[in-house]
Parts: sequence; C-alpha cells; structure tokens
Amino acid sequence: MTAPLALTATDLSLAALLLLINAAISMAFSLGLERSLLVAGFRLVVQLLLIGGVLRFVFASGSLWLTAAAGFAMVLVAALESGQRQSPRFKGWLTEGLGLATLLTAGTLGTLYAVGVVIGPSPTAAPGLLTSFEPRHVLPILGMVLGNALTSVSLTLATLVDLARRERGAIEAQLALGQTSRIAFGGILRRALKVAMMPVINAMAVAGVVTLPGMMTGQILAGADPGDAARSQIMIMFVIAGASGIGALLTALGATRLLTDPRHRLRLDRLAGPSRD
Repeated sequence: MTAPLALTATDLSLAALLLLINAAISMAFSLGLERSLLVAGFRLVVQLLLIGGVLRFVFASGSLWLTAAAGFAMVLVAALESGQRQSPRFKGWLTEGLGLATLLTAGTLGTLYAVGVVIGPSPTAAPGLLTSFEPRHVLPILGMVLGNALTSVSLTLATLVDLARRERGAIEAQLALGQTSRIAFGGILRRALKVAMMPVINAMAVAGVVTLPGMMTGQILAGADPGDAARSQIMIMFVIAGASGIGALLTALGATRLLTDPRHRLRLDRLAGPSRD
C-alpha cells in the first residue's frame, strides 16, 4: 500500500503561490479582492491547522462527550454562517435559529445513519450503540454533511424569501380567498426546493467522470485502494443527498411559518430591510 502523502511547510508555501493568479485577476479587473484573498488564505491555514490539532486530541481520547461537543460546535458555526449568507434575512436571530434547527436535525440524522446503519458499530468498541461510534468516522462525515446541507439550507431560504417578495400580491390574494399558507406558498416552495436540490444532483451526475470528489481523492492520496475509496464516496454522496433534502425541506417549512402568522397573513415585516412592493 502506498504511504500517505506528507506535505511540508515548504510544499504548502509553494501551493499558496497559486493564489497570486487570483490576485492578478483581481488587480487586472479592479475587483478589489486582494485583501479578501489574503485574509481568506490566512484563515484557511489557521483554521485547518487548529482543527487538525483538535481532531487529533478528540480521536485519541475516543470520548463520546468530546465528540458530541465538537460536533455541536460545527453545527453552531454552520448555523451562524447560514445567517451571514442571507440577504434579506429575518429580524433578530430568527435566521440563525432556523439554520441551527435545520442543520442540527439534518446533520444528526445523516451522520447517525451513515455511522450507525451503513458503516455499523466498531467491533473493538465497548458495548452500546452510542459508545460504538468512533470520532474518526463521526466528525469527518458530519463535516461533509453539514457543508452540503448548509448550501441547500441557504439556497432554500434565499429563494423562498426572494420569491415571496416578488409574488407578494399573488400570495396575499390566495390568503384573502381563504387558502392556507401552505397552499398559498405551494408554488414558490416547490421552486425553492428544486433550486436547493440541484447542486447535489449535479455533483452526483459528474462524480467520477468530470471530478474526483473530495473524500475519494483524500483516501487515494492517503494510500487507500481506489475501489474502496470509490465505495466510500458513493456512500457519502447518498448520505449527503438525503441530509441536504431534509435540510431544504425543514428550511422551506420553517421559513413559510415565519413568513405567516396563525391568521394566515403574509408577514414580510419580519424581514430586515425595506420591503419590495
């Protein structure tokens, strides 16, 4: 078996030089992104090196509680990021709260299914369902699920809110005729879900033909058999698709509820920023 790929600081520095291409494009077209590129690159290095150290500690401990704490921290950061991506957004912390609820549900269900059902308990672990989950499996899978579910959640919320503002008259007309909010939002809810699911569908359609997905590439670079890496990637893509669908659906239903009240009135006033008539 091939030895895992080991990169030195010099190797990483040589790779970082490729950012100069982006900087050159930004300068040539006066995009003003040079500082953002520098900050993003610096954050990338610091964050990944820190998480590498944290994961090494968590993996070595094998603690269920440390694993759960690290997983919840990942969900919390993803929820905060989902709020930052939205424009317009709900007033207060409603956007982050909706993101936290949907990502926690989708991430937990997807990860537990992958680890507990598909992969199965570790034969060397202590008896018991929860204690059989190894941090080495749980946290990387949770990270991949959250990254893709975050995209679905953000697309769903942005599309639904934008369409609700554009089609305000049609929605209010249906509500005035006695239709429920579920029916009045039916058309835009379907469009929002379709937009949210397209990235996962596109990723599955080109996997292995146009791209070698990240998990498969990482395992191959680490010396794994390509066939085993392919099977692992197939598994995680299906898990990601399911979790992304759950996240998109919960987001659409939650946002519809936030945009209406118990009397089935449209409440665009709950959005921050001026209304678009």
